[in-house]
Amino acid sequence: MKMFCITIYDEHYDKIKNLGYIPVGLGDKIISDKFLTDYNKDNISKKNPYYGEYTFHYWLWKNKIINNERNWIGFCQYRKFWIKKNSSIKNENLKQLNENILKKIPENIENYESILGEPLFVNQFKFSKFFKKNFSSMIKNPNLFFNKNKRTVKFHFDMMHGKGNLDKAIKLLEKKDRDDFDEFVNQEVSFNPHNMFICKSYEILNAYYSSVFPWLEKCENIFGFNLKGYGHKRLYGFLAERYLSYWFRKNTKHAVLPILFKDISELNYS
Repeated sequence: MKMFCITIYDEHYDKIKNLGYIPVGLGDKIISDKFLTDYNKDNISKKNPYYGEYTFHYWLWKNKIINNERNWIGFCQYRKFWIKKNSSIKNENLKQLNENILKKIPENIENYESILGEPLFVNQFKFSKFFKKNFSSMIKNPNLFFNKNKRTVKFHFDMMHGKGNLDKAIKLLEKKDRDDFDEFVNQEVSFNPHNMFICKSYEILNAYYSSVFPWLEKCENIFGFNLKGYGHKRLYGFLAERYLSYWFRKNTKHAVLPILFKDISELNYS
């Protein structure tokens, strides 16, 4: 398995290499030339504040970096890692983390085509999380107080990333995905979070990139880049996160694995 580990901090290079992953450095805090970056060749690195890790995905796609790759291809982040199963290991240092994170695809899911993170159920969020941010919207829709199944992926996106933005973006999709994605966000109460996924082949990865990036480029004509606040500034990353869940669930035989939250900034080697 080839695992790209994305960070925004220069001092993480040696720690990521120690884990056996490929260090990817994004953003203006990366100085070391040891990192794999998205600054050269055909790139959209200037959009990183709005696209997040997708500027690196674009670089991989446009420059055909992973074409002909025959291993599993995966992505993780400096504070989010794949693990084989949830455990009580505290991961108090890099050695323990190294023993717990995913190094190879488990035999029981080798025949799958993609791996996604365990789904995040938005209808299980505490109601106060939505109420504080969107008081007026919640008062206008009192049925949301009582029916958790009304709290769909679409509802969550409206509450956290701007009401109506997802609908505007969906209208720009090609017909073959527009209706299905619209149904997905209006019916599903969960999505696979953090823009993390693992593909069995570069063909699948290229097919996903060929679908998501033309769509996001069209979205730029509506939303632009005058975006402020965490829930809005990385709008393109949040759109891609929902689309990722839909696309891989629809087009691949997928499995799920847990994701561990552990910031390597906090870890020493022993």
